[in-house]
Amino acid sequence: MLIRKSADADRIAIIRMHREAFGPEEGEEVAALANDLLDDPTARPVLSLLAEENGLLLGHVLFTTVNVVGGDCLVPGQILAPLGVLPEAQGRGIGGELIDAGLEQLRACGVGLVFVLGHPAYYPRFGFKPAEDLGLKAPYPIPREVADAWMVQELNPGYLGKVKGAVHCSDVLDRPEHWRE
Repeated sequence: MLIRKSADADRIAIIRMHREAFGPEEGEEVAALANDLLDDPTARPVLSLLAEENGLLLGHVLFTTVNVVGGDCLVPGQILAPLGVLPEAQGRGIGGELIDAGLEQLRACGVGLVFVLGHPAYYPRFGFKPAEDLGLKAPYPIPREVADAWMVQELNPGYLGKVKGAVHCSDVLDRPEHWRE
């Protein structure tokens, strides 16, 4: 399995991958989100990674810029959204490999915090923990019954417990429809 940065030539495959990964109910919305985020100048810098095996693209993850606004400082970070793996390749750990590779590259670049709104039984395996409990608020309210889906991971020390405030995303991701369960 090769994990590599995506190129402009991969765009059609990325969109197709998210359509298939999320199926008829959510596929179009997630594919459009990925496509729009790749074009959004306020999302930069982005980290867009693909999982490739024998020339076939099987999975994609996208990390885009966020800022934590609180107190007297502005803290840059990243948010993981979306992550998709083709249905026929799911269950093989490809999503995990994409997450791990992305977090490793972001850590090496000095990123302090990475956020995700995702399944609370999946993302903690990669070091994510509930963000609201740490004073880090999502761009839009998350219902209490699914509050643990809003998570954060500290990649470089010195942020968690010291930084509190609201997370601001790129223009594309800063829409209420992306924050409902």
